[in-house]
Amino acid sequence: MKYVLIIGDGMADNPVPELGNVTPLEYAATPTLDALASAGLFGNVKNCPNGLPAGSDTAILSIFGCDPRECYTGRAPLEAAATGVALQPGDIAYRCNMVTYEDANIPWEQKKILSHSAGSIEGERSEAIVRALFADPTFKAAADAAGLIVYPAQSFRHIAVQSGASIDGVTLTPPHDHLGEQIGKLLPSGAANAAVLRDLMKLAHEVLNHHPLNEARRAEGKMPANGVWFWAEGTAVKLPSFVETYNKTGGVISAVPLCHGIANLVGLERIFVDGATGELDTNYAGKVDAALDVLKTHPFAAIHVEAPDECTHNGDTPGKLEAIRRLDSLVVAPLTAKLRALGEPFRLLILSDHKTLTSTRGHDGTPVPFLIYDSRRDKKTGATYREIDGEKGPAIDAGVKLMGLLFGDD
Repeated sequence: MKYVLIIGDGMADNPVPELGNVTPLEYAATPTLDALASAGLFGNVKNCPNGLPAGSDTAILSIFGCDPRECYTGRAPLEAAATGVALQPGDIAYRCNMVTYEDANIPWEQKKILSHSAGSIEGERSEAIVRALFADPTFKAAADAAGLIVYPAQSFRHIAVQSGASIDGVTLTPPHDHLGEQIGKLLPSGAANAAVLRDLMKLAHEVLNHHPLNEARRAEGKMPANGVWFWAEGTAVKLPSFVETYNKTGGVISAVPLCHGIANLVGLERIFVDGATGELDTNYAGKVDAALDVLKTHPFAAIHVEAPDECTHNGDTPGKLEAIRRLDSLVVAPLTAKLRALGEPFRLLILSDHKTLTSTRGHDGTPVPFLIYDSRRDKKTGATYREIDGEKGPAIDAGVKLMGLLFGDD
């Protein structure tokens, strides 16, 4: 038996008035997902526990069988693990996003944040800009005084690590949940170290706003990466072994550090695919081929597709619809066909980690539909892959139960 997990990040949603008051999953053409939902176990699951952030960090931990209520220390330490950043006792990891503030001649605190990803900035350009920032003499001196260094990544998602500081009482805000809002009320608060982070963010804007690399982006009609945003704070984390818990080995295919960090910490292989971007243009075929390669030597493979989430954050409803269609036609359909051709029975677990709402461009932690399909049987339920049909099926109160269902006895 082979087992495959497919996560369409943020593809679940609430009804959208512009789509005739149906959700993107209902509106988009998904014939393969619909056929599998009709044949399999289709219900709804709550992946984000109450009282914890509604996001991919808590949700994907849950999906991989790690109870966030017991092991969650923050998102950034999970992402740090993706690149082998070793946090020492007392170290604090932060996500350091490249962001875009509006171009307006007003105080920085009054500016609106327009993009949490600097307009989905290209990886090499993002790395060049963050390196230029931390090499600037004025900013470097301030960062050194704060005990903060950066680990550049090939995307807008850099990791910063701070030593000799505390996050007790600090409040940091996910930028993607507040796009289009003035930043004053969103800036770090609640502790002495918050002022340090806030001052660094303000100084970063002063250094980057008219940096030649950003003036070049403006000239190209692109959003400037004219700021950094610290959030997702946390300390070192230890996760339970996936192999020991489920007696299954495997690999995780993704373009985002969070998934590779979780994979690294639970003992699964991190699989990198050329052309996997985390955006709508990602290499879908490469991800399918990578999963099939994993299954040649392991029983389990996971494919994570970030595009629905990023499109929603960017306010791109047509892009979200297209991302869902591509997940269906370029991932689920060919993968299912190739698994059938191999002749070995298989099971699929297909779900969104959380909702990403078109109405707010932010995350929501309410239940999402999930599907478990077994190639050996057809339940003939008549369900289609949409939220309203998921609500008619079994309700799973915690995502940590999903792997037990996927690997469970017949």
